[in-house]
Amino acid sequence: MKKIIHYADEQTKMNYVVYVKENVDVSDMPLIIYLHGAGERGLKVDHLSRHGIPKFLDAGREYDAVFLCPQCPCDRVWDNVVNDVKAIIDTVVAKYNIKRDRICITGSSMGGFGTWMMGLTFTNFFAGIAPIAGGGMSWRGGNLRSTPVLAAHGDKDSVVPIIYSQLMVDRLKSIGNDARLITLEGFGHNDGINEAYENEEIIRWLLKQRRTDYSEVPEAVSDCF
Repeated sequence: MKKIIHYADEQTKMNYVVYVKENVDVSDMPLIIYLHGAGERGLKVDHLSRHGIPKFLDAGREYDAVFLCPQCPCDRVWDNVVNDVKAIIDTVVAKYNIKRDRICITGSSMGGFGTWMMGLTFTNFFAGIAPIAGGGMSWRGGNLRSTPVLAAHGDKDSVVPIIYSQLMVDRLKSIGNDARLITLEGFGHNDGINEAYENEEIIRWLLKQRRTDYSEVPEAVSDCF
């Protein structure tokens, strides 16, 4: 896949990388956003390939999708920059004529937390979310009531314990979402992240997702009690 590097986006001041198949019409392909972990923050774009989806794309894997991999500034975490990430997504959607019903997001570690936060913040926008080794505010789960969720987490993860994912998935199930958690038995943190993407179940699931009730302006869901 062709790798297109965008340095310091004028609006968000964030680097981002787009992977796209060459010499084909990509407008009918899904967009998959990947949010990296804490160790890939900063200005060195090549750090994005240490783990997760960029690692496998750079190694030669090909999928019928457009991949967007933004780079978080070194003094931030994804939870702080959700609006900046959304601005980059909107730019890429417009550039490649991505259909609004085929936008998915995944991420690992800090990016797993960021994936949950993006889904919780932009209700009804994503066709599916797949957080790996992450967690979030389970009490806000109502914002994801109608969003397909497939999470994965190593049961030996001592950096981000699996209970973080379990609490989120349990909350969604309690309100009628059929969210699923893949338990990666015997895997820790970094090896669990790479395992989650290497076996391709997550990617295949993301490629299949479509949303019929997406909205340009996400439906507001009150978090107030």
